[in-house]
This record gives sequence, C-alpha cells and structure tokens, in this order.
Amino acid sequence: MFVDEIDIFVKGGDGGAGCVSFRREKFVPRGGPDGGDGGDGGSVFFEADPALTTLLDFHYKRHYHAERGQHGEGSNRSGAGGDDLVLRVPLGTVIADRDRGEIIGDLTVPGQRIVGIRGARGGRGNARFSSSTNQAPRRADLGRPGPERWLRLELKLLADVGVIGFPNAGKSTLVSRVSAAKPKIADYPFTTLQPSLGIVRTPDGERSFVIADLPGLIPGASEGRGLGHQFLRHTERTRLLLHMLDLDPASGRDPLDDLRVINAELAAYSPELAARPQLVVANKADLVEGDAGVAAALDRIRRHCTATGQPLHVISAATGRGLPELLRAVAARLDDLGWARAAS
Repeated sequence: MFVDEIDIFVKGGDGGAGCVSFRREKFVPRGGPDGGDGGDGGSVFFEADPALTTLLDFHYKRHYHAERGQHGEGSNRSGAGGDDLVLRVPLGTVIADRDRGEIIGDLTVPGQRIVGIRGARGGRGNARFSSSTNQAPRRADLGRPGPERWLRLELKLLADVGVIGFPNAGKSTLVSRVSAAKPKIADYPFTTLQPSLGIVRTPDGERSFVIADLPGLIPGASEGRGLGHQFLRHTERTRLLLHMLDLDPASGRDPLDDLRVINAELAAYSPELAARPQLVVANKADLVEGDAGVAAALDRIRRHCTATGQPLHVISAATGRGLPELLRAVAARLDDLGWARAAS
C-alpha cells in the first residue's frame, strides 16, 4: 500500500525531577545540599532515508514518545538524559504542524535530519538553590512535562521527469518500456492509483534520470476531483513534464482538448507548475495509421505546439516506435535544465 500523507502525534520526553538531598558523612556535621539535577527528556527527530518510498509504517502506529529524563540523585549525581527518538521517512517528505500549518522542514537529502519536537528540561536539584542566606535549601524543581503536538507528513516524490495525462493514455506502458519499473497496466481508466518511479538510462548510456509514472488527471483535478490534489502533489518536484496524449479515437476525446484541459488544471493548482517545461507526447501511433480523422487531430496538435513552442513527439509506447528519439530529447532538455538528483 502506498501512503503519501498522514498525521502523527509526537511528544518530547519529560524532564527528570531534581533531588532534595544532603551530604551525610561521618565527621562532616554540616555537609550541605548535594541533590543532583534531573536529566533532560529526549527529542523526536526525522531523518531522510533513501531506502524508503512510502509513509506506510506510520499508518500502523500514529503516536511517538521520546524517552523521559531520569531523576537526579544524591551526591550531586544528575539524572541521565532520555534517548532521542529518530523516525525515518522517505526522501521528499514535507513535515508541518497540523494545527498551525507551519512548515517545519523538507527532507530532500539522504541523511538530512530535522527536529520534530524538543524534549523538556530536567528540574534543578537542591544544590542549585544553596546561598549564603539559605545554606540548607529543601526545595528542588520538578522536571517539566514534554511538549507535544500533531504533525502532518506529506510525501512529494523526487523525480526528474513526471509523466502526466488523462487516464489510460499509456503513461504506465511508457515507463515500463524505458525503465525497469513494473507499474500495473490494463485497458481501463485509473489503472494507476499510486505513483511509481523508474530509472532510465540515456541513449548514450552515460547518465540516467528518474521518471515518475503518475496517476491520470481529469477535469477538476485542481479542486481535488479524482484525488487530484494527491496526484498533482507529486509533480511539484519534477523538472520536466512529459504530457501524454491519447491518439486512439476509441477514447472518445479530442487529444488537443485533453492537452488544454490538463494544462488548465496545472495552472489552477500552481502557476509555477504550469510554467514547468513540457514535452508533448502523442501516444498509440500504431493504432491510428491511415486514419484521416486522427491525422487531422495530429495536425492540429502540431500547429498548437508550434504556436506555443512546445516540442511534439509521436510515439507508440507499446511497440517502441519513437522512444529512442524521445529519450534523446528528454536528455537534451535535462542538459539545458542541469542534471540533478540521485540517478545522474
């Protein structure tokens, strides 16, 4: 099961109590106070782990408490501090305060660590309260209770290239042909219900990039229709979008209208996302050869792409037609944008 958003409860460790104690030793009639301080409570940390790909572990356990500090003891012995609790999350996880909406951190680098919540301070022992006018204090501080809050974890996949388009446009087939990823493929809409990542080698074999197969978008996705917010979230970190169009007339849709609708949804969700570089990819060319209606639709798409300055590639993901040229175009565009991330 793929989990990309979840709320969890975290609590810092309680501080240990300070100790009220006096030195009792033979031949030392006025030993004075020797109560030690309580130990500090442990903190809760989040650490980015590249081996993880989902927040599924947090689905089964929602409450996390760091260890409390130990109480102080006599002979000026301070209590031990509580152990910190480290929670490992996938790369690309955004952590925010659920109630205030404040972003606490964005974990994008392997091993990166941020504080979810700090542990409480330990109480002072009575030795801390000794003075010239009060040489035998009988007071000590209790340890402070650990702070607590609800946090929202949101996973945004880290990928160089994101494949977007209407359901059943051939996105999963493309990703399975150019990478070792094996997303579910079937001849019905919304086969893909969770994103999947694949690593693609460039045609020259010298570099690679991460490609994300994203679930299909529909009109109203920017308002959450069809789980649109959950799907669009994963496009935010991509540097290049492959916009898949379905040329098959059996779909009953006009590919150019599909292009405009999805671009409008991207703009409504995030103007920054709408400005992301795109390659338009017309798929299923093997099914429509010799079809005059499809040829006319493809001509309209070409004119539109020429007018908007978007490159157009006609491919068949099922047969592999046009894929080498598409991968070379993707590599060239990533060269212009600057190579990044884990795969290159």
